[in-house]
Amino acid sequence: MDSKGLNEIKRIFNDSIDVKKEIVADARLLSIIDEVAVIVTQCFEQGGKVLLCGNGGSASDAQHIAAEFTGRFYLDREPLFAEALHVNTSFLTAVANDYSFSEVYSRSVKAKGKKGDVLIGLSTSGNSENIVKAFKVSQELGLITIGLTGNSGGEMMDADYLINVPSLDTPRIQEAHITIGHVICELVEKKIFAND
Repeated sequence: MDSKGLNEIKRIFNDSIDVKKEIVADARLLSIIDEVAVIVTQCFEQGGKVLLCGNGGSASDAQHIAAEFTGRFYLDREPLFAEALHVNTSFLTAVANDYSFSEVYSRSVKAKGKKGDVLIGLSTSGNSENIVKAFKVSQELGLITIGLTGNSGGEMMDADYLINVPSLDTPRIQEAHITIGHVICELVEKKIFAND
């Protein structure tokens, strides 16, 4: 590979590292991530569940985080009830066809969510209509809403807890989202199971 290609690879890695360094330097963001870990821990300890939603790559990240909770992260322990709301393709396509794609997550929250549960929505823009609608329904039902977004927060600014990654670059935001998801999973797992 020529030096131009190597320099481009280095730039991409450094851009990703720089976003994470900005998060580490932001005491407010770190505090929110810590609060979210506490909220998610309390939800699980009280018999609640964590629902997650996203679109495209963010849907993959939502599913990844749900799998870490329900499967395991570091510890061999009991599963925690977490579900990515898009994994039932029959439901997803039926609601998108019969109603609208903007309704897929809000309808699922109505069916599955209860007071004290947590909904985590991932959207790099913060403006995904189906997630914004799901947050509104969640707040009406008494779920706690956690938004993982890019810099502005977009329409998800009204989330109970907003983790807005300091970037406008979609791939870098998504890379930070999965790191934040891993941090939360690790903290929650330790809080609940470390003494087992």
